[in-house]
Amino acid sequence: MTTLNGLPAHILLVHAIVVLLPLAALLLVLSALWPAARRKLAGPNAVLSVLVLILVPITTDAGEWLERRVASTPLVRTHTELGDTAVYAAIAVAAVALVVWWRHREASGLAGAPAADRSGPGRFLNPRRTFLAPRSTTVTVVIAVVAILAAGASTYDIYRIGDSGAQATWQNQFSATPAPRSHNR
Repeated sequence: MTTLNGLPAHILLVHAIVVLLPLAALLLVLSALWPAARRKLAGPNAVLSVLVLILVPITTDAGEWLERRVASTPLVRTHTELGDTAVYAAIAVAAVALVVWWRHREASGLAGAPAADRSGPGRFLNPRRTFLAPRSTTVTVVIAVVAILAAGASTYDIYRIGDSGAQATWQNQFSATPAPRSHNR
């Protein structure tokens, strides 16, 4: 993708990443720590996180297209190098969001219910198999800690990338004093 409505696509797409990745990170932490939020947000956040993961390479590709069309400066190179890390942040958030969603799915019985055996109470022919130990407190704590770390790291990474892009775009491009205004309105 190169341009949208005459503007470089990167400068438009980047706004989606700057908003949606931290939003997915916040929803991830809420889903991992708060069962009521998990019930409502785990599925939608898994979808959002995967969409962000898809959008990041599109945005960085548009950024590389733009990089070839602007002056190469140390600030632009720094921004480009940092921008390449966004995919790892998005992978971490998406992976943990999918784990939280799958685990909630297993715990709520959405992964398939066991078939009752008629030979006795409490026996099952096909007990539902769980892979993420939905009732394990230890696994819950580990997932919550990983969610917090992934969310914090991804938000910090997006901040660093955005700040470096703003520096590359705006450094020495404005005056500390207001520009004279034209009186022809």
